[in-house]
Amino acid sequence: MRDRVTLADVAKVAGVNPATVSRSLNEQTENQVNKETVRRIRKIARELGYTPNTVARGLRTRKSLTIGVVIPDLTNPIFPPLVRGVDSYLLPRGYSAFVVNTDGNSETENTLINSLMERQVDGLIIATGHGGDEMLAEFHKRGLCAVMVNRESPGAPFPAVTGDDSAGIGVVIEHLAKLGHKNVLHIAGPAESSTGRLRSQAFTAQSKKHGISGKVAKTNFYSIEAGQSAMDKILENKANPFTAVVAGNDLLALGVYHSIRSHNLNIPKDISVVGFNNMPFTQDFQPPMTTVDVPHFDMGVEAARLLLSQFDSEERAPIKVTLPVSLIVRGSTGLVS
Repeated sequence: MRDRVTLADVAKVAGVNPATVSRSLNEQTENQVNKETVRRIRKIARELGYTPNTVARGLRTRKSLTIGVVIPDLTNPIFPPLVRGVDSYLLPRGYSAFVVNTDGNSETENTLINSLMERQVDGLIIATGHGGDEMLAEFHKRGLCAVMVNRESPGAPFPAVTGDDSAGIGVVIEHLAKLGHKNVLHIAGPAESSTGRLRSQAFTAQSKKHGISGKVAKTNFYSIEAGQSAMDKILENKANPFTAVVAGNDLLALGVYHSIRSHNLNIPKDISVVGFNNMPFTQDFQPPMTTVDVPHFDMGVEAARLLLSQFDSEERAPIKVTLPVSLIVRGSTGLVS
């Protein structure tokens, strides 16, 4: 079997010392070496088939070079692009992501985070947001490096990267108001999640601002089934006054689609529907779904960047990065008939 190519092998071919090779192949130290030398050394490393020895590097830096990524539901289409964003930032810097799925269960989340800590991950990127989580608060006190993404957790003031939920709901309500809608229903996400709370609060505030009569129907899950069940209960009330529905996310909105059709109603002629997140294939629904586009890949990149920046700093400031969102208008919203 072919011996592993080492830094020394690359250095011998390049005619430099191994320390220069090491600095040239590390994005954080490459600026210490002449740019032309960096290019030449990287070309030689590729030609020789050199790959970094992460175990040796970990021993030198006293790091595992792994990051725990905690996801509430891997079947939710927003999370794969988020994880891809995380990976795109970590991999060039020698880190690997260890992804775990909690199924939205706080007990499972606690168990998995403890397991990740036992595996000595260098930090966590947490996409779950159980407000006031005692375990996260305890880890924060101990100086754990972590970043919340797509959510916030008031009980643990870690840095957070989110989309601008309030602005997203704001443009939705403005869009519906321009179409003449006066009675709008919000199928809200779980109250224990920060996204559920923020979007619900923004809906109430924006409805008042635009003179719209708004009602909030709560759900316990971000799922198609939860959206359909909530909408079924509304439509069973024959005095339903709503001409538009704003769902807490696209899965809930798809459940609303199913419910409206099962009651022999038309979208958007009878009821307009708006989702949130612009999940893959929403443009292929019938009719294509009006929704709020959230940059989940970019959120993953920013979360990884924030986390790695903590490793070289004593500060654990609760920085909040809010990325802009935009309304994608499609065929599921129309003028009030």
